[in-house]
Amino acid sequence: MSDFQTGLLSFPVLMVLIFLRIPIGLAMFIVGLVGVAIVTGNPNMALIRLKSETYSTFSSYSLSIVPMFLLMGYFATLGGMSTALFKAAEGMLGHRRGGVAMAAIGACAGFGAICGSSLATAATMGRVALPELKRYGYAGGFSTATLAAGGTLGILIPPSVVLVIYAILTEQNIAKLFLAAFVPGLLATFGYFVAISIYVRVHPDSAGTKPPAPMADRIRALIDVWPVLLVFGLVVGGIYLGWFTPTEGAAVGALGTGVIALLNGGLTWSTLMDSFYVTGRSTAMVFFIVLGAAFYNGFLALSQVPQQMSEYVVSQGFSPWLVLSIILIFYLIFGCLMDSLSMILLTVPIFFPVVSVLDFGMSPEHLAIWFGILVLIVVEVGLITPPVGMNLFIINTMDPRTPIVETYKAVFYFVATDIVRVVILVLFPAITLFLIP
Repeated sequence: MSDFQTGLLSFPVLMVLIFLRIPIGLAMFIVGLVGVAIVTGNPNMALIRLKSETYSTFSSYSLSIVPMFLLMGYFATLGGMSTALFKAAEGMLGHRRGGVAMAAIGACAGFGAICGSSLATAATMGRVALPELKRYGYAGGFSTATLAAGGTLGILIPPSVVLVIYAILTEQNIAKLFLAAFVPGLLATFGYFVAISIYVRVHPDSAGTKPPAPMADRIRALIDVWPVLLVFGLVVGGIYLGWFTPTEGAAVGALGTGVIALLNGGLTWSTLMDSFYVTGRSTAMVFFIVLGAAFYNGFLALSQVPQQMSEYVVSQGFSPWLVLSIILIFYLIFGCLMDSLSMILLTVPIFFPVVSVLDFGMSPEHLAIWFGILVLIVVEVGLITPPVGMNLFIINTMDPRTPIVETYKAVFYFVATDIVRVVILVLFPAITLFLIP
């Protein structure tokens, strides 16, 4: 068996391990370690790589951004920013048809701007918005589907942990990727508003009504979100303007949200220690997946799988748009089966070399950024696509009385708008790239 065949055989082996419920980081680590030993014919080489790969992976300065953004999200929750965002959005939109659901989406978008994690956004906003949705007579399936979809904005609207990992994998500028994700993030928010408007007209009994809030209350609620605007403007604006690097920006954001949480009374010695513990645990999980992916991708590089696949696609003369469409469909399907970070780490080292040799009529940097945003979006859609959308299960555990089937029925309206958005961004790359210098 050739090295290339060994590399191809590793995919079904890896899938079997994942379906046997072995953690994906461990599965990639095992397959990569064994694969290196087989390809090199020297088991000691695998042990040598165990030392060198571990050091080279975790000594990356760029990875230090991950715990900072995670900590920023936890501090933001302690500071009451999630509640303030929802109250402000509810005051402006709650009296409209489906307005409380729209407010939940708007709050998810705002919280995503200071969190960077889809699951954290879904879980945090679920605790805040779900009781209000139930209070005003919103159907259980519609409520859970709305919050699951809103949670996906956490990894699209910058800052985003997944985009940071993609930037490291493809050696792209993190700040430019954040900038490119901004307009698609707003487009996603608008698309979810449209989905809600359609749903409440097709199912008029699914949403109750809320009386308009007095103008004074609306203004007061808007004023209460100034910490979110301050942190977002300081972090994202500072990165764009070159005041500090993305890692420094993440540290500034964590410090800023920590100070706000302290002033609001949410940060005590006990909650501070809890935040450090949860951040450390989440970071360890992310880093172990990164390490497993590093071993597996190193094995694939030795087996020449990405290189030979790129050469095959070029030699066959396939249309670039056909190749891109197949890749995006693959992401959409497998995004239902695993989390976004794992999908990015597992597949980008394989697909990116293939896409980078195709001619889409743009510079290599723009192609890498555009492809990254597309991949992020379709993986995000997988988070809410039945039967295994992770966000659906996160929200459904908060409302066990609502059958998961009801959530499935309602979420297809949001998935439909996501598909339309992907098509638009594929056909019109300028929507993603026009802000990039």
